[in-house]
Amino acid sequence: MADTERFNFPLFRQVMRMLSPYKRTFYLTAFLTVVLAPLAVVRPKLLQTMVDDYIAIGDVHGMFILAMGILGLLILEVILRYFFLYHADWLGQATIRDLRVKIFNHVNSLNLNYFDKTPIGQSTTRTISDIESINTIFSEGSITIVADLLTIVAVLVVMFFTSWKLTFMVLTVFPLLIWGSIQFKESVRKSYEKVRNHISTMNAFLQERISGMRVVQIFNAETREAEKFRQINRDYTSANLRAIFAYAIFFPVVDIISALSLGLMVWYGARGVLSEEVTIGVLVAFPLYISMLYRPIRMLADKFNTLQMGLIAAERVFKLLDNNDRVQNTGSFAPASLKGEVSFDRVCFSYSGDMEKDPVLKDVSFQINPGETLAIVGSTGSGKTTIISLLNRFYEIESGHIRIDGRDLREYDVFALRRRVAVVLQDVFLFSGTVLENITLRDPNITEQQVVEAAKMIGAHAFIQKLPGGYHYPVMERGATLSMGQRQLISFVRALVFNPDVLILDEATSSIDPESEGVIQHAIEKLIARRTSIIIAHRLSTIRHATNILVLDKGVVREFGPHDQLLALENGRYKELYEKQFLQIGAA
Repeated sequence: MADTERFNFPLFRQVMRMLSPYKRTFYLTAFLTVVLAPLAVVRPKLLQTMVDDYIAIGDVHGMFILAMGILGLLILEVILRYFFLYHADWLGQATIRDLRVKIFNHVNSLNLNYFDKTPIGQSTTRTISDIESINTIFSEGSITIVADLLTIVAVLVVMFFTSWKLTFMVLTVFPLLIWGSIQFKESVRKSYEKVRNHISTMNAFLQERISGMRVVQIFNAETREAEKFRQINRDYTSANLRAIFAYAIFFPVVDIISALSLGLMVWYGARGVLSEEVTIGVLVAFPLYISMLYRPIRMLADKFNTLQMGLIAAERVFKLLDNNDRVQNTGSFAPASLKGEVSFDRVCFSYSGDMEKDPVLKDVSFQINPGETLAIVGSTGSGKTTIISLLNRFYEIESGHIRIDGRDLREYDVFALRRRVAVVLQDVFLFSGTVLENITLRDPNITEQQVVEAAKMIGAHAFIQKLPGGYHYPVMERGATLSMGQRQLISFVRALVFNPDVLILDEATSSIDPESEGVIQHAIEKLIARRTSIIIAHRLSTIRHATNILVLDKGVVREFGPHDQLLALENGRYKELYEKQFLQIGAA
């Protein structure tokens, strides 16, 4: 986090570089800024001329002509200000629109290690709330601050030119205003920083509790979670109230200082009129000058805080963009299909990157020939799921080699590789949309007929047809209206419809009831007969047809070979697992 008490010019320049695709609009806005500043000051000057040169001598015709000029000038100013405000806001919206897409694409490219460590609510805050704050840099910050500063300079120049004595009298209370603005800025800055932090905390809390509402209600934790939320909400409200308190003090103080300045001007100006040092027109115009002087000053401190908070949000967003925690897609090999030969050669991996303290896989080696089926068994935490994550290049290995068809995994284009490898997970995620969209993931190359054929092969067609609307049945978020078994079947069709060369089942039938398992078992056997398959084994039925079985224990390969061969090993790890788990399941 940058030091927010000082203006971060390098960061500001980085934000302004985002405007480069919209230079014409930026230059137009800058031009309007320069034009509007002196234009606003002309009206009081014309009013002074009207009073001194026309009203004083009773020239009604001249007064009318000048009044029409003032009206025309006012209309011109309104039109130009409309274009200024519209283009300033448009500039901000166009820039953050591009930034949202850039952030979303960047987050999509990060490897799973980032999502393992980062709360979803924090990523949501970066993508929505923080980017909206960046918009204020353009709509309420930088451009409008320049416009206000130019207006202040223009007003002061005209005031000094009109009556330097009266101007000095008006500015005698100016130091008090500057001091108050600085205090206000600092107070609001600190409050806004706390507000931004509490928003991130609240987003993360809400996302987690809403996603896990089933667990909250099952364990009767509603009251405890509600109390936690009330505390977070109180902290957020308290931070906002501190900012509101600063506004409630500052704006009335500015009004008092402005009134004091106006009183001094009237007192000194009246004496000047009596001594004929000041004209009536000047005395009429100066209150307008004072209003035009204090109004932007009143808002400058607030706008500068807005700019600072926008820069803080920009810093967080740029930090996310600078995160290179992703698989580097340096490969270019993109085959139309794979033979399916898979080999791990002394592969070591750790999620934390520290093999000494937190090893997950240690010197793992095995080979799968094309068309073979490998079942991976082991206790929880042994590294079974990690192997398939590495095969999809969701993470980078620490050492060793992973090869497909004799070619190192890093030589493949990541997207081409993942198109040829299908994974069916135990924890099924369904998006909001129809059943058909969840299966095809909106890939236009997959037809509904292909989906129906795959569903029939798996045995999911019958239950999908019974849904209202069939394949066009709207699935609620995460598939809440479907049973776990139905969600598993849909995910199975999703994997098969992409016609993969390598099929991975990560305990994919563990949530299927025995009747449904029987329906899909024949389809599984047909599919793996012509594909290289890797099965994270949970049930006995899923490994009976495996060519070889890999036994993992704490990230180390303990045994490798066919089912019968491993059962024949005395004191073997597989035999132990078989007797403890699979025979118990068979007996049940």
